Amino acid sequence: MNETDYPLSEVPADARKGLVSTSLVLLGFTFFTATMWAGGSLGAAFSFSELLFVILIGNLLLGTYAAALAYIACKSGLNSVLMGRFCFGEKGSKLSDFILGFTQIGWYAWGTATLSIVLIKTTGLPEALEIPLMIVFGFAFCATAMIGYKGLDWLSRFAVPAMMVFILISLYKGLIDVGGLGVLAGQSGSGSMSFAAAVTVIIGTFVSGATQATNWSRFAASPKIAVIATLAAFFIGNGLMVLTGALGALIYQQADIVDVMLAQGFVVLAVLMLFLNIWTTQDNTIYNFAVAGCNLLRTDRRRLVTVSGAAIGTVLAVGGMYNFLIPFLILLGTFIPPIGGVIMADYWLHHKGKYPLLSSVTLPDFNWHGLAAYAIGSGMAYYSPILPPVVGVVGAAVAYTLLLKVSVPQVKMRSVEQ
Repeated sequence: MNETDYPLSEVPADARKGLVSTSLVLLGFTFFTATMWAGGSLGAAFSFSELLFVILIGNLLLGTYAAALAYIACKSGLNSVLMGRFCFGEKGSKLSDFILGFTQIGWYAWGTATLSIVLIKTTGLPEALEIPLMIVFGFAFCATAMIGYKGLDWLSRFAVPAMMVFILISLYKGLIDVGGLGVLAGQSGSGSMSFAAAVTVIIGTFVSGATQATNWSRFAASPKIAVIATLAAFFIGNGLMVLTGALGALIYQQADIVDVMLAQGFVVLAVLMLFLNIWTTQDNTIYNFAVAGCNLLRTDRRRLVTVSGAAIGTVLAVGGMYNFLIPFLILLGTFIPPIGGVIMADYWLHHKGKYPLLSSVTLPDFNWHGLAAYAIGSGMAYYSPILPPVVGVVGAAVAYTLLLKVSVPQVKMRSVEQ
């Protein structure tokens, strides 16, 4: 509990982590119930071969986006909200802090409420325990996040392998129940969803998480480790979640792995899966909120911001507001990817692939190039009929590039005395 995890500065070389640690923390983040539900919406729309192709392309695009940011995070030691100071300005970056932080606290409320509701439904506990359980889980989930990276690492080293085993057992049982791969391969889809819409669903469910995965990829010992670990999480791990949800919907008409395991008779495994699945995402989510909150408030009291965020998320869960937040949070998924587009363009074009140390520069209050590029990218994503997240990233990056040709934002180096 003595470590701050560097919420306002670069991660130093002596705090960097290896491939196993980085991969497990990121995989714990991407093993997410909502992703399986998204996969369930795709299951009946495509033939099995088409489904595999959609999952491959969607997660490849998501993984590439996350890996590109991971490379920058590892090279600089900064996360997305700290990078935001360079591309949006000292005060302008508060916009991205708020957007990224709000989405995470909303998902935290959703996860807290979901676990309580599903646990009561699964175990037959009295409904009167629903709110008390939300309060307990709302504060319990933030414990590992309060410890910091080490807490997330410890939980992921146990939870990720366990969840992987549970999923493989369930998938094997599902293949037996459906009659084997041959039966699945012979199914024809309903054609109720277009290819572009399906890819958008896959990217949209976790693109906000991909933008903030820099909170952990910046701890990687090398850019190679950061990229491999991020691809393992967002291409392979997230892809497995989508596939699991799709197969669950096809075989059992249930997208969530917990409901599938209950249908298969694995009650104990279902409850364990429920806890591990929600916990490994919840602690990462509230950690993301804390990092964004620290930058917003310019404070290094990360643990205080963490528990404050948990309290807010718990209040939202208990108040039932999580039911109304989800559509808005998904809508915000359209407005988050352009942040990544501006960051990448600013890093490679303006800073030539190397940020100066935050402690050595005086940044403008507002980088109007970055803010304007973000607005343009967001507008393009919102009105785009196909692949809004991809359009948002590319549009913001191109807009920033063109604006740089007009003039270059000034970054002043501080003197040694300062």
